Amino acid sequence: MTEKEKRDNGLLYDANYNEALTTELINCKDICFEYNNLKPSQAEKRTKILKSLFGKTKENLIIQSPFWCDYGYNIEVGENFYANHGCVILDGAKVTFGDNVFIAPNCGFYTAGHPIDVQRRNAGLEYAYPITVGNNVWIGGGVQVLPGVTIGNNVVIGSGSVVTHNIPDNVVAVGNPCRVIRDITNNDIKKDYAFL
Repeated sequence: MTEKEKRDNGLLYDANYNEALTTELINCKDICFEYNNLKPSQAEKRTKILKSLFGKTKENLIIQSPFWCDYGYNIEVGENFYANHGCVILDGAKVTFGDNVFIAPNCGFYTAGHPIDVQRRNAGLEYAYPITVGNNVWIGGGVQVLPGVTIGNNVVIGSGSVVTHNIPDNVVAVGNPCRVIRDITNNDIKKDYAFL
């Protein structure tokens, strides 16, 4: 089994010293570098790069620079995807975003993790577990989403949260570790945020 096959099967794999994966990483970083050095006014070219880099996209997506990912082809985004400055997606495993996902600045989605024991970690081994984000999700600034997490539909994740476990549909969740603090209800539509 190749290191890439091990990775794709959720097994420990050589993420640091495998030539085939290293080549893919470098190619992706070169594309991210090109993307990050385009002018914001070059919207059409920026979108074209993202659509060629990602495994699957719909029509409307915007990612503000700088943006970094590991492979690109493991990222799928739905319609009306928006990520603000400083987004990092470590996509050793699949990272899937639904429709109408809004991501504030400096957020990270990390499918990659490392063994706790120093011997295997120092040998360059890691694992990658998929991340899934549902439809109509707002992720606040500085949120970090860890390997294997699923965030449900219609969710708000508060700024600074570290999401270590799955989050169900229709809730507000915050903290480190991130936890549900309340349901989203029809009363939320009545709030006037203009004077906050």
